[in-house]
Amino acid sequence: MNLRPMLEADLGEVLQIEIAAYTFPWDRNIFKGCLRDNYCCRVLELDGEIAAFAIMTLGAGEAHLLNLCVEPGRQNVGLGDHLLKSMLDYAGEHEATVMFLEVRTSNSGARSFYERLGFVEVGLRNGYYPARFGREDAIIMAKEMA
Repeated sequence: MNLRPMLEADLGEVLQIEIAAYTFPWDRNIFKGCLRDNYCCRVLELDGEIAAFAIMTLGAGEAHLLNLCVEPGRQNVGLGDHLLKSMLDYAGEHEATVMFLEVRTSNSGARSFYERLGFVEVGLRNGYYPARFGREDAIIMAKEMA
């Protein structure tokens, strides 16, 4: 495994993973904006191919995980754990004391994943995500960092 900064040249592979994993994927311009704005954008390579990626912001002692995605055919083998722990470490090195994220209320697998790694529910954002029929709420989760 190789964790490295995401480059604009990676966006083709990143978009393929995003589209395969999500019903309402981010588009290329969102990823380009994250890179342009110097968000913490990382890719996890496995056997020379991008297998997962994460995007996070840092500021005012907080980290906000905006997107963490593992290619669907490579889920449930520890790549997400490795990637999230790396993002937590990076946030801690940059003096973040808490990490926040949002997850769809319907995404029980992701909620369990984050809970297993120490995140707890701290709030709700009504109508946060697009959904097939209207909007879906997001659960706000947080992890205090030591």
